[in-house]
Amino acid sequence: MNFAVGFKSLAGDTQTMDNLEKQLICPICLEMFTKPVVILPCQHNLCRKCANDIFQASNPLWQSRGSSSVSSGGRFRCPSCRHEVVLDRHGVYGLQRNLLVENIIDIYKQESSRPLNTKSEQHLMCEEHEDEKINIYCLTCETPTCSMCKVFGAHKDCEVAPLTSIYKRQKSELSDGIAMLVAGNDRIQAIITQMEEICKSVEDNSRRQKQLLSQRFDSLYNILEERKKELLQSITRQQDEKLQYVRGLIRQHGDHLEVTSKLVESSIQSMDEPQMAAFLQDNRHVQSVHNRPTRPRLREHGPLQCECGLRV
Repeated sequence: MNFAVGFKSLAGDTQTMDNLEKQLICPICLEMFTKPVVILPCQHNLCRKCANDIFQASNPLWQSRGSSSVSSGGRFRCPSCRHEVVLDRHGVYGLQRNLLVENIIDIYKQESSRPLNTKSEQHLMCEEHEDEKINIYCLTCETPTCSMCKVFGAHKDCEVAPLTSIYKRQKSELSDGIAMLVAGNDRIQAIITQMEEICKSVEDNSRRQKQLLSQRFDSLYNILEERKKELLQSITRQQDEKLQYVRGLIRQHGDHLEVTSKLVESSIQSMDEPQMAAFLQDNRHVQSVHNRPTRPRLREHGPLQCECGLRV
Protein backbone atom coordinates (compact mmCIF):
# COMPACT_ATOMS: atom_id res chain seq x y z
CA MET A 1 0.00 0.00 0.00
CA ASN A 2 1.32 3.46 -0.95
CA PHE A 3 0.97 5.51 2.26
CA ALA A 4 2.42 8.63 0.61
CA VAL A 5 -0.57 8.88 -1.72
CA GLY A 6 -2.95 8.45 1.17
CA PHE A 7 -1.29 11.16 3.23
CA LYS A 8 -1.26 13.62 0.34
CA SER A 9 -5.02 13.48 0.27
CA LEU A 10 -5.05 14.32 3.99
CA ALA A 11 -2.65 17.23 3.83
CA GLY A 12 -5.39 19.80 3.88
CA ASP A 13 -7.40 18.15 6.64
CA THR A 14 -5.87 19.03 10.01
CA GLN A 15 -8.52 17.19 11.99
CA THR A 16 -7.78 13.96 10.16
CA MET A 17 -4.06 14.39 10.78
CA ASP A 18 -4.71 14.99 14.46
CA ASN A 19 -6.82 11.84 14.67
CA LEU A 20 -4.07 9.89 12.97
CA GLU A 21 -1.50 11.29 15.35
CA LYS A 22 -3.59 10.11 18.33
CA GLN A 23 -3.36 6.57 16.96
CA LEU A 24 0.43 6.85 16.87
CA ILE A 25 0.83 7.93 20.51
CA CYS A 26 2.56 5.58 22.92
CA PRO A 27 0.36 4.97 26.03
CA ILE A 28 3.45 5.15 28.27
CA CYS A 29 5.48 8.17 27.19
CA LEU A 30 2.45 9.93 25.59
CA GLU A 31 4.68 10.82 22.66
CA MET A 32 4.63 9.54 19.13
CA PHE A 33 6.08 6.04 18.94
CA THR A 34 9.88 6.02 18.94
CA LYS A 35 11.46 3.37 16.76
CA PRO A 36 11.85 0.51 17.22
CA VAL A 37 8.15 -0.11 17.82
CA VAL A 38 7.24 -3.54 19.23
CA ILE A 39 3.87 -5.25 18.93
CA LEU A 40 2.53 -7.20 21.92
CA PRO A 41 0.58 -10.49 21.69
CA CYS A 42 -2.60 -8.48 22.35
CA GLN A 43 -1.86 -6.44 19.16
CA HIS A 44 -1.12 -3.20 21.04
CA ASN A 45 2.08 -1.30 20.28
CA LEU A 46 4.74 0.24 22.51
CA CYS A 47 8.07 1.93 22.09
CA ARG A 48 10.63 -0.72 22.87
CA LYS A 49 12.23 1.62 25.39
CA CYS A 50 8.89 2.11 27.18
CA ALA A 51 8.21 -1.62 27.08
CA ASN A 52 11.64 -2.23 28.60
CA ASP A 53 10.96 0.34 31.36
CA ILE A 54 7.71 -1.42 32.32
CA PHE A 55 9.39 -4.81 32.12
CA GLN A 56 12.31 -3.73 34.32
CA ALA A 57 9.93 -2.18 36.86
CA SER A 58 7.81 -5.37 37.00
CA ASN A 59 10.88 -7.66 37.10
CA PRO A 60 13.54 -5.85 39.17
CA LEU A 61 15.60 -9.03 39.60
CA TRP A 62 15.71 -9.78 35.85
CA GLN A 63 19.29 -9.53 34.60
CA SER A 64 20.30 -7.29 31.75
CA ARG A 65 20.36 -8.43 28.15
CA GLY A 66 23.57 -10.12 27.15
CA SER A 67 24.13 -11.93 30.45
CA SER A 68 24.93 -15.56 29.88
CA SER A 69 23.24 -16.61 33.12
CA VAL A 70 19.73 -15.56 31.99
CA SER A 71 17.73 -18.74 31.46
CA SER A 72 14.14 -17.48 31.43
CA GLY A 73 12.24 -14.27 30.76
CA GLY A 74 9.72 -12.40 32.82
CA ARG A 75 6.27 -10.94 32.37
CA PHE A 76 4.39 -7.67 32.50
CA ARG A 77 0.90 -6.41 31.64
CA CYS A 78 -0.10 -4.37 28.62
CA PRO A 79 -0.89 -0.79 29.79
CA SER A 80 -3.81 -0.59 27.35
CA CYS A 81 -5.76 -3.80 28.00
CA ARG A 82 -3.96 -5.35 31.04
CA HIS A 83 -3.25 -8.53 29.07
CA GLU A 84 -0.33 -10.43 30.60
CA VAL A 85 2.69 -10.53 28.30
CA VAL A 86 5.06 -13.46 28.90
CA LEU A 87 8.58 -12.96 27.55
CA ASP A 88 11.31 -15.41 26.70
CA ARG A 89 14.92 -15.17 27.82
CA HIS A 90 15.53 -12.25 25.42
CA GLY A 91 13.09 -10.01 27.32
CA VAL A 92 11.54 -7.18 25.31
CA TYR A 93 14.16 -7.74 22.63
CA GLY A 94 12.36 -10.94 21.76
CA LEU A 95 9.17 -9.04 20.86
CA GLN A 96 8.41 -8.62 17.15
CA ARG A 97 8.89 -5.16 15.63
CA ASN A 98 5.88 -3.55 14.01
CA LEU A 99 7.45 -2.33 10.75
CA LEU A 100 4.08 -1.21 9.40
CA VAL A 101 3.61 1.29 12.25
CA GLU A 102 7.19 2.46 11.86
CA ASN A 103 6.62 3.13 8.17
CA ILE A 104 3.38 5.00 8.91
CA ILE A 105 5.25 7.16 11.44
CA ASP A 106 7.92 8.01 8.86
CA ILE A 107 5.31 8.96 6.28
CA TYR A 108 3.34 10.98 8.84
CA LYS A 109 6.44 12.94 9.87
CA GLN A 110 7.26 13.66 6.24
CA GLU A 111 3.75 14.92 5.56
CA SER A 112 3.62 16.88 8.82
CA SER A 113 6.86 18.69 7.99
CA ARG A 114 5.31 20.19 4.83
CA PRO A 115 3.79 23.68 5.16
CA LEU A 116 0.00 23.47 5.40
CA ASN A 117 -2.49 26.22 4.61
CA THR A 118 -4.37 25.50 7.82
CA LYS A 119 -4.48 26.74 11.37
CA SER A 120 -2.13 24.01 12.60
CA GLU A 121 0.33 26.61 13.81
CA GLN A 122 -2.18 28.30 16.08
CA HIS A 123 -1.06 28.98 19.65
CA LEU A 124 -2.94 29.83 22.78
CA MET A 125 -3.09 33.57 23.30
CA CYS A 126 -2.91 35.43 26.60
CA GLU A 127 -6.26 36.63 27.92
CA GLU A 128 -4.79 39.93 29.23
CA HIS A 129 -2.55 40.57 26.23
CA GLU A 130 -4.51 39.36 23.25
CA ASP A 131 -1.64 39.77 20.81
CA GLU A 132 0.83 37.80 22.93
CA LYS A 133 1.32 34.06 22.70
CA ILE A 134 1.59 31.97 25.83
CA ASN A 135 5.26 31.00 25.71
CA ILE A 136 6.52 30.85 29.30
CA TYR A 137 5.53 29.06 32.49
CA CYS A 138 5.22 30.75 35.88
CA LEU A 139 6.86 28.46 38.42
CA THR A 140 5.53 30.51 41.33
CA CYS A 141 1.88 30.41 40.26
CA GLU A 142 2.25 27.12 38.36
CA THR A 143 0.43 28.38 35.28
CA PRO A 144 1.35 29.16 31.65
CA THR A 145 1.57 32.86 30.75
CA CYS A 146 3.08 35.27 28.23
CA SER A 147 6.19 37.43 28.23
CA MET A 148 4.22 40.66 28.73
CA CYS A 149 2.72 39.29 31.95
CA LYS A 150 6.25 38.63 33.19
CA VAL A 151 7.50 42.11 32.31
CA PHE A 152 4.50 44.28 33.10
CA GLY A 153 1.70 42.04 34.35
CA ALA A 154 0.74 39.92 37.33
CA HIS A 155 3.79 37.67 37.08
CA LYS A 156 6.52 40.32 37.05
CA ASP A 157 7.82 39.24 40.47
CA CYS A 158 7.45 35.50 39.81
CA GLU A 159 10.03 32.95 38.72
CA VAL A 160 9.42 31.71 35.19
CA ALA A 161 10.85 29.10 32.82
CA PRO A 162 10.52 28.33 29.09
CA LEU A 163 7.20 26.68 28.31
CA THR A 164 8.91 23.98 26.21
CA SER A 165 11.24 22.84 28.99
CA ILE A 166 8.42 22.67 31.55
CA TYR A 167 6.23 20.86 29.02
CA LYS A 168 8.91 18.24 28.37
CA ARG A 169 9.76 17.85 32.05
CA GLN A 170 6.16 17.42 33.21
CA LYS A 171 5.38 15.12 30.31
CA SER A 172 8.40 13.01 31.24
CA GLU A 173 7.32 12.99 34.90
CA LEU A 174 3.80 11.96 33.89
CA SER A 175 5.21 9.19 31.71
CA ASP A 176 7.38 7.95 34.59
CA GLY A 177 4.36 8.13 36.89
CA ILE A 178 2.29 6.07 34.47
CA ALA A 179 5.07 3.49 34.23
CA MET A 180 5.29 3.32 38.03
CA LEU A 181 1.51 2.93 38.34
CA VAL A 182 1.49 0.19 35.73
CA ALA A 183 4.37 -1.58 37.48
CA GLY A 184 2.62 -1.16 40.83
CA ASN A 185 -0.58 -2.61 39.42
CA ASP A 186 1.39 -5.57 38.09
CA ARG A 187 2.92 -6.20 41.51
CA ILE A 188 -0.49 -5.94 43.19
CA GLN A 189 -1.94 -8.32 40.63
CA ALA A 190 0.91 -10.73 41.31
CA ILE A 191 0.20 -10.53 45.06
CA ILE A 192 -3.52 -11.15 44.45
CA THR A 193 -2.67 -14.13 42.25
CA GLN A 194 -0.34 -15.48 44.94
CA MET A 195 -3.03 -15.07 47.61
CA GLU A 196 -5.56 -16.84 45.41
CA GLU A 197 -3.09 -19.70 45.03
CA ILE A 198 -2.66 -19.78 48.83
CA CYS A 199 -6.46 -19.96 49.26
CA LYS A 200 -6.62 -22.82 46.78
CA SER A 201 -3.78 -24.59 48.60
CA VAL A 202 -5.57 -24.18 51.96
CA GLU A 203 -8.80 -25.57 50.49
CA ASP A 204 -6.99 -28.54 48.93
CA ASN A 205 -5.12 -29.31 52.17
CA SER A 206 -8.34 -29.06 54.20
CA ARG A 207 -10.10 -31.41 51.81
CA ARG A 208 -7.25 -33.95 52.07
CA GLN A 209 -7.21 -33.76 55.88
CA LYS A 210 -10.99 -34.28 56.04
CA GLN A 211 -10.73 -37.28 53.74
CA LEU A 212 -7.85 -38.76 55.77
CA LEU A 213 -9.71 -38.21 59.07
CA SER A 214 -12.86 -39.85 57.68
CA GLN A 215 -10.85 -42.85 56.47
CA ARG A 216 -9.21 -43.30 59.88
CA PHE A 217 -12.50 -43.06 61.75
CA ASP A 218 -14.13 -45.49 59.32
CA SER A 219 -11.27 -47.93 59.90
CA LEU A 220 -11.58 -47.54 63.68
CA TYR A 221 -15.33 -48.01 63.44
CA ASN A 222 -14.88 -51.23 61.45
CA ILE A 223 -12.43 -52.55 64.07
CA LEU A 224 -14.85 -51.77 66.89
CA GLU A 225 -17.73 -53.38 65.03
CA GLU A 226 -15.69 -56.54 64.47
CA ARG A 227 -14.64 -56.62 68.13
CA LYS A 228 -18.26 -56.07 69.21
CA LYS A 229 -19.36 -59.01 67.07
CA GLU A 230 -16.69 -61.28 68.58
CA LEU A 231 -17.62 -60.34 72.19
CA LEU A 232 -21.35 -60.83 71.55
CA GLN A 233 -20.63 -64.28 70.13
CA SER A 234 -18.50 -65.11 73.20
CA ILE A 235 -21.29 -64.07 75.59
CA THR A 236 -23.83 -66.07 73.60
CA ARG A 237 -21.58 -69.14 73.67
CA GLN A 238 -21.13 -68.92 77.46
CA GLN A 239 -24.88 -68.41 77.90
CA ASP A 240 -25.68 -71.54 75.90
CA GLU A 241 -23.14 -73.62 77.85
CA LYS A 242 -24.45 -72.55 81.26
CA LEU A 243 -28.10 -72.84 80.28
CA GLN A 244 -27.46 -76.35 79.01
CA TYR A 245 -25.77 -77.31 82.26
CA VAL A 246 -28.49 -75.76 84.50
CA ARG A 247 -31.29 -77.33 82.48
CA GLY A 248 -29.58 -80.70 82.87
CA LEU A 249 -29.58 -80.18 86.62
CA ILE A 250 -33.27 -79.26 86.49
CA ARG A 251 -34.01 -82.58 84.79
CA GLN A 252 -31.97 -84.49 87.37
CA HIS A 253 -33.68 -82.73 90.29
CA GLY A 254 -37.05 -83.40 88.67
CA ASP A 255 -36.24 -87.12 88.48
CA HIS A 256 -35.09 -87.12 92.10
CA LEU A 257 -38.27 -85.30 93.15
CA GLU A 258 -40.39 -87.92 91.40
CA VAL A 259 -38.52 -90.75 93.20
CA THR A 260 -38.82 -89.13 96.63
CA SER A 261 -42.54 -88.44 96.06
CA LYS A 262 -43.11 -92.13 95.39
CA LEU A 263 -41.03 -92.97 98.48
CA VAL A 264 -43.21 -90.69 100.60
CA GLU A 265 -46.35 -92.45 99.32
CA SER A 266 -44.83 -95.87 100.11
CA SER A 267 -43.83 -94.71 103.58
CA ILE A 268 -47.34 -93.45 104.30
CA GLN A 269 -48.80 -96.76 103.19
CA SER A 270 -46.30 -98.58 105.45
CA MET A 271 -47.46 -96.53 108.40
CA ASP A 272 -50.94 -97.94 107.95
CA GLU A 273 -49.73 -101.61 107.96
CA PRO A 274 -51.13 -103.29 111.12
CA GLN A 275 -48.88 -106.36 110.88
CA MET A 276 -45.53 -105.79 112.50
CA ALA A 277 -43.67 -108.24 110.28
CA ALA A 278 -45.12 -106.72 107.14
CA PHE A 279 -44.36 -103.21 108.45
CA LEU A 280 -40.73 -104.09 109.16
CA GLN A 281 -40.34 -105.67 105.75
CA ASP A 282 -41.87 -102.62 104.02
CA ASN A 283 -39.81 -100.23 106.17
CA ARG A 284 -36.63 -102.05 105.21
CA HIS A 285 -37.43 -101.45 101.60
CA VAL A 286 -38.19 -97.78 102.27
CA GLN A 287 -34.90 -97.36 104.19
CA SER A 288 -32.91 -98.92 101.39
CA VAL A 289 -34.45 -96.57 98.86
CA HIS A 290 -34.01 -93.56 101.16
CA ASN A 291 -30.34 -94.26 101.76
CA ARG A 292 -29.66 -94.62 98.03
CA PRO A 293 -27.63 -91.50 96.78
CA THR A 294 -29.98 -90.31 94.04
CA ARG A 295 -29.97 -86.57 94.76
CA PRO A 296 -27.85 -84.60 92.18
CA ARG A 297 -25.25 -82.23 93.49
CA LEU A 298 -25.61 -78.55 92.25
CA ARG A 299 -22.41 -76.84 91.18
CA GLU A 300 -22.22 -73.08 91.69
CA HIS A 301 -21.76 -70.91 88.58
CA GLY A 302 -20.63 -67.36 88.60
CA PRO A 303 -21.98 -64.62 86.35
CA LEU A 304 -21.22 -64.60 82.63
CA GLN A 305 -18.03 -62.76 81.86
CA CYS A 306 -16.88 -61.69 78.39
CA GLU A 307 -13.29 -61.24 77.26
CA CYS A 308 -13.46 -57.46 77.66
CA GLY A 309 -13.96 -57.89 81.46
CA LEU A 310 -17.70 -57.13 81.64
CA ARG A 311 -19.75 -59.26 84.01
CA VAL A 312 -23.24 -60.33 82.78
